[in-house]
Amino acid sequence: MHLVPADRADRRTIDGHRVCEAIEAIGDAEHVRTWADRFSLLADPKRLALLIALHRTGPLAVSDLAIATGMNDPAVSQALRLLRAAGVVAGEKEGRVVRYRVVDDDVRLLLGHCVADGS
Repeated sequence: MHLVPADRADRRTIDGHRVCEAIEAIGDAEHVRTWADRFSLLADPKRLALLIALHRTGPLAVSDLAIATGMNDPAVSQALRLLRAAGVVAGEKEGRVVRYRVVDDDVRLLLGHCVADGS
């Protein structure tokens, strides 16, 4: 049980080798926090709807996303601001119009699974 931290080494295990495998699988706490933050972004149905729309259609403007999702423009802008700050989406300006797209490869992969089976 070489991977068990000293503060847990005195605790009884059932399958010690699996405990070590689990600790190795969990890895760095900061990596886990990063994924938890990603999942929290996806946990909001409105943000998820925006991401699904962007994933399936490609770049869209705020007003078009508002129509597609049934949200109002300010709510879409606020959600996109949060997603942009997290590095999940990026905007590309064309004249006066900004079109947003999904840029996070991990989120794109998750969305591919989400929309592939219709659930």
